[in-house]
Amino acid sequence: MNRPLLRDTVAAPLVFFTGGTALRALSRHLAAHAVPAVHIVTTFDSGGSTAVLRRAFAMPAVGDIRHRLGALADPAVVPPRVLDIWEWRMPQEGDPGQLRDELRAIGEAWHAFWLDVPERFAAPLRRYYCDFLAHMPADFDPHGACFGNLVIAGGFLRHERRLDPILAACARLFAVRGSVLPVVEGSFHLAAELSNGVIRVGQHLFGAPAQPVRRLFLTVHDPDHGVCEPTPCRPRIVTRAAAAIGAAGLLCYPMGSFYSSVLANLLPEGVGRCVAAAGCPKVFIPNSGGDKECPSCTILGQVECLLRALQADAAGIGVSRLLTHVLVDSRQGRYGGQEDLVRLRELGINVIDAAIVMPDEPQRHDPQAVSAQLLRLRDENPQESAIHA
Repeated sequence: MNRPLLRDTVAAPLVFFTGGTALRALSRHLAAHAVPAVHIVTTFDSGGSTAVLRRAFAMPAVGDIRHRLGALADPAVVPPRVLDIWEWRMPQEGDPGQLRDELRAIGEAWHAFWLDVPERFAAPLRRYYCDFLAHMPADFDPHGACFGNLVIAGGFLRHERRLDPILAACARLFAVRGSVLPVVEGSFHLAAELSNGVIRVGQHLFGAPAQPVRRLFLTVHDPDHGVCEPTPCRPRIVTRAAAAIGAAGLLCYPMGSFYSSVLANLLPEGVGRCVAAAGCPKVFIPNSGGDKECPSCTILGQVECLLRALQADAAGIGVSRLLTHVLVDSRQGRYGGQEDLVRLRELGINVIDAAIVMPDEPQRHDPQAVSAQLLRLRDENPQESAIHA
């Protein structure tokens, strides 16, 4: 399990349904060893400075995408100073007017913000940033605004409200080692019906729900509008993400915030059918050490949620076409309902019990150990065409 990873850029990629920062260490480890990987990322965040951008431009959330692009940038190509400004944020406090003036000043090439930034990086970043400035509302709330998010917003507006061109430009600029794709285009929000029947709209409300989540869905309704019964919708998965699933050497539902980072990716139209058609291993890695979004949900409960979300799009498809393996560490990990592993095997799911959790930090996974397990599964189970129903 601790064998060194091989540089296998010609192999079929690992495809992750992801969001947030939980996959940062694993994604960097894979990138450092030139293991091809595709990150299909949620675009439904609705809190903080992201909410300000979304209200201003009715755009998808791009914070998770921005963070993953920076995490996968090639350090041999991209100077640390460039990644520093990519993640730089405005102060959380201060006079809004003065902070807006500072945002405008940063658009000038002479500003100290660009000190020590090579022009090959400064010029394209400043161009897209100035596109944002050209559209910035007069009352824009600048508190906590992230420079990388503003660059992506500017590119989104420059390219007729499409994410793909600006994400491709950033991937080239940063020599990103892997692919980072949004799961959908367009502005949608995550909503949940809780066990008491109350409906909450907005991913920012998922940190610690007052009641267990009964149902998760997407909606076009904005959290600020206070709609009592938001209309569920199923936007279609973007074409490039669908193609990536079809070409995967392995699909992974990884550790991370279960509802907002993993399950949310499975809600768009087409995801379940793409997964069912992919003839490769499909692996779930449950969180170790708990998940504040679903503190009482066991491994079996999470698997059932995954399957329901996928089967909502792929009706009548059996478990084996949607989930083949669950990867756990019963010795060092901390899970609810470890007795569920017997039930998972009864469902025909292969349970792999391996040392993948950090011995002294049960909430963290060992990126090298997880990588080795995923690559072994990929290489032992070459992709085959799935039998279509």
